Amino acid sequence: MPTLHLHNTLTGRKDVFTPIDPERVTMYVCGPTVYNYVHIGNARPVVAFDVLFRLLQRLYPNVVYARNITDIDDKIITAARDNGEPIEALTGRFAEAFADDMAALGALPPSIVPHATDHVGDMVALISTLIDKGHAYAAEGHVLFAVQTMPDYGALSRRSLDDMLAGARVEVAPYKRYAGDFVLWKPSNEDQPGWDSPWGRGRPGWHIECTAMIARHLGPLIDIHGGGADLIFPHHENEIAQGSCAHGTDYVRYWLHNGYINIDGEKMSKSLGNFRLVRDLLGHFPGEVLRFALLSAHYRSPLNFSEELLNQARATLDGLYYALLGRGDAVSAEADYQLPDDHPVLAALCDDLNTPEAISALHRLASELNKADAADKPRRKAELLAAANLMGLLQQDAESWFHQGKAGSLDADAIEALIAERTAAKSARDFARADAIRAELEAADVILEDTREGTRWTRK
Repeated sequence: MPTLHLHNTLTGRKDVFTPIDPERVTMYVCGPTVYNYVHIGNARPVVAFDVLFRLLQRLYPNVVYARNITDIDDKIITAARDNGEPIEALTGRFAEAFADDMAALGALPPSIVPHATDHVGDMVALISTLIDKGHAYAAEGHVLFAVQTMPDYGALSRRSLDDMLAGARVEVAPYKRYAGDFVLWKPSNEDQPGWDSPWGRGRPGWHIECTAMIARHLGPLIDIHGGGADLIFPHHENEIAQGSCAHGTDYVRYWLHNGYINIDGEKMSKSLGNFRLVRDLLGHFPGEVLRFALLSAHYRSPLNFSEELLNQARATLDGLYYALLGRGDAVSAEADYQLPDDHPVLAALCDDLNTPEAISALHRLASELNKADAADKPRRKAELLAAANLMGLLQQDAESWFHQGKAGSLDADAIEALIAERTAAKSARDFARADAIRAELEAADVILEDTREGTRWTRK
């Protein structure tokens, strides 16, 4: 089996991945807070860790992947009030929209999609454990984690407590024993959703949600936790504090974080107004184009997201799909063809998900397919499909890819009819008519290629 190396934020180096239990590999990725449609920055961790999910499934017999839905949060409460609708209606609508958008990007459904509101009882129990162990305290209807009770708090972000306070927006409240203590539970008024607890009616803080859901579904110690680099502090730092102090374990063995997305050279920011909603982008580009664009840079690197990048992604996919056109029948990549352990695409992905190198290997495979003789084409095609499938690419029929969503004066049936007429004209040696049909198709932005297998066509 190939050796998987992953860059571990906790150690600061690329480590060999050794699962706790090779028969049950566990992974958790922070999901969205569902009060609006998601932007392309939200999609990057979904796509990056979907590739890891696919890779782990190739390497291990059982992978349990959980990605949560945060459906209780102050932003949600505000959005529901502004919309004049129940919170459940708002969160249900946007959770469904998120699932639809991620499916359009080719992301596999996680093994488990836990919702925060279904786990409030687990959160209350976890908070009680932290209080009992001296790591949390109740004050004025709140419960707070006492960060000074954890000697290595800050290990993930490599910050001291003084640095954290200097560089963070910390709520200084009279009920806090220390300014850096963070909220595990807070009181709810009559207009806010709330649950009964030993500390009064209230609702959980954000950080405790993931820790409780991980413990419930994956266990007190898991293999991999992923998310955006913006979550390292305070969210993931606080998750470690809660999980390790409650359970007496290391909580997570491998922490993975994807880099930021820049929009036309500027870091994506609400204050700059340069968000790009996935739903809007899907109105202009196929989901696989967005996915390819997100995978074109290494997941840990910054990514400059632009129309130029999307056009490049579309052109590259056109080239890969073009290699698949008219190549004869090939066995199912998933069922009948498995990449050998030393395959270059597999090797690239096992090197900390090096998708740029894997994409380069796909280009080489497509070139070999184009040059192969007829007898070798089915095997080459199956290899290309199997390699691309590890990245969730080339998931469509090649003919369908070129016929989708591109404007033209002729539909597919009309094009096929003209090609058939041209073939008949050539057989009758009516070359003037054949040339006229080619010119008509070119005027409609349809490109023809005459091959030994017949005439293939694509749109410009």
